[in-house]
Amino acid sequence: MDVPRGPVAKTRLFFRRHWERGEPGRETPEWVVRYCYRTWLVALLFKVLGSSWDMSWHFKWLRDDLAPPHLLNSVGTVMVCVLVAIHSFTGMACDRRSLRLMQAGTVMFLVAAPLDVINHRVSGLDLTAWSATHGLLYLGTAIMILGAIDGWRKIAPPGPVRAWTLTALWMFFLENAFFPNGQQEYGILELRSWERGEPYAEPSLLEFAAQDIGRAVDREAVIHFALPIGDWVYPLWGIGVMALILGAARYTVGRAWTATTVAAGYVAYRALIWPLLTWADFPTSTVPFYLVFVGLAVDVAWRVGRGRATATAGAAAVLVTAFGYGALWTQAQLRPWLLGDAPTETAPPVAYWTAAVVLAGTAALWTAAGPLSRRWSARTP
Repeated sequence: MDVPRGPVAKTRLFFRRHWERGEPGRETPEWVVRYCYRTWLVALLFKVLGSSWDMSWHFKWLRDDLAPPHLLNSVGTVMVCVLVAIHSFTGMACDRRSLRLMQAGTVMFLVAAPLDVINHRVSGLDLTAWSATHGLLYLGTAIMILGAIDGWRKIAPPGPVRAWTLTALWMFFLENAFFPNGQQEYGILELRSWERGEPYAEPSLLEFAAQDIGRAVDREAVIHFALPIGDWVYPLWGIGVMALILGAARYTVGRAWTATTVAAGYVAYRALIWPLLTWADFPTSTVPFYLVFVGLAVDVAWRVGRGRATATAGAAAVLVTAFGYGALWTQAQLRPWLLGDAPTETAPPVAYWTAAVVLAGTAALWTAAGPLSRRWSARTP
């Protein structure tokens, strides 16, 4: 069959030929599978662009429900909702398990969004990315992306397109999981901007943050707004949890250097939006360059382990801790090495004692990951 090249023509062809109710796992033409998951990638790109801008926006201005970043994110959300509705009605390009994940994640996100608005109406500005309602948004997004990963992995034919699309989906998954760490990455530069006498945040935002703890606008009030999370959270999440995600990416894609590619792709995106935010006069963040070394540690551990679960877990624990904390410490030293006492930073504050927790946790969780992944794969879709 001659398949048109344009997205509008492809959409018309799909609805003309395939718009009928079916059960999950229904046979799907290859062009439909590829077009469907390519649209997933575009939808997730809209969500990422909106969320990145939104993080920066809220370090400058008070919350606005109809702010442009929210609208941009909503374009991606609407696209995801349409995709999940098509999967659900036709049963195409998915199986039962992947569809349930897509549905559950989308419903959770749609429930969490108004709850977050209500929370702000009742409690005022939410001063942290780590709140309960925000957590539901991240979790819903993670589950819906996991559904897309599960569906594509099982349905797409082998080859480079399958591998690269799966890698891209894992980049989006990693971005969503890493997102709350932006609190500290934007927060430290927010604090330094106030110390320079050139705060990124508008006066009403700083006054709100100060009133929240009953103080005048001073350094403690700015820290309460910009860096409300303990210094131990950032490295545990950014190194320990991300290593688990990168390990899962390496396992599912099944290609050498997948973890490094996923991490490097995300870091490249963060490095790209940095000058764009600067040009648009929005707050910027430190960029987690150390994450590339976490991905590298995962890939090296995979090669060292050579399929032996215990050896891979042990190598991952040592390498992730050494590479991750070593690279993060080095990144943190760039400011004093290169800029002296300049009121800026190249990394957020870090509690380095957490390295022991990451070492033990990575060994334990990677050891448990093998049996868990086999049980997951063995379950009937």
